[in-house]
Amino acid sequence: MRTEERYKKIIAYFEATRPVAESELEYNDPFQLLTAVILSAQCTDKRVNMVTPALFAAYPDAKAMAAASVEDIFHYIKSVSYPNNKSRHLKGMAEKLVSDFGGEVPSDVEAMQTLPGVGRKTANVVAAVIYNQAVMPVDTHVFRVSERLGLTTRSKTPLQTELTLEKHIPPEKIPIAHHWLILHGRYVCTARAPHCSECGLTALCRHYATLQRRKAKETGPNTEKEGRL
Repeated sequence: MRTEERYKKIIAYFEATRPVAESELEYNDPFQLLTAVILSAQCTDKRVNMVTPALFAAYPDAKAMAAASVEDIFHYIKSVSYPNNKSRHLKGMAEKLVSDFGGEVPSDVEAMQTLPGVGRKTANVVAAVIYNQAVMPVDTHVFRVSERLGLTTRSKTPLQTELTLEKHIPPEKIPIAHHWLILHGRYVCTARAPHCSECGLTALCRHYATLQRRKAKETGPNTEKEGRL
């Protein structure tokens, strides 16, 4: 199957089956989303959503968080992964927002990456979700699903996956495509024991085709032997 055809059919499938796809992180403004995404690194959205209501109540904006101590922030986020590092990142991020950006989250991806704790993926998430920019955040789900479906081929880095997806997905669909791939990876195409029997993309999935060929190869000789009996 040609690459363009694969992309077209997979996009059509998601448009039909998941016309609404959004972040599962809970937030009310760009600052809250940026904070939540920083907290979500190597942590579940469910866990992040458990700690952010109290955190946002205490620090509703960058100015309030910048004035807090690292220890104070740690108190609210201690149940997430790597709370010590994330407490320092959140305070540093808030301080730089106040000092360099007037307390507002910039829309520019490069500018966002100057903030402590903000890498390319985090910046792309905010740019795509808040500012509807045609940038593709690549987390473990996006990386895995893209490779399995055949949207990428032997991609070695998240950046390589990001650039490939941005090249083939229409710009206006990239922000929602990010959510399609994440949610598909989170609930269907899981890292271990993917739920292929529940997936509507098996006819288009390169990984599934490989599994079927392998299964046929392994069972073929036995089937032939049974037939002779």
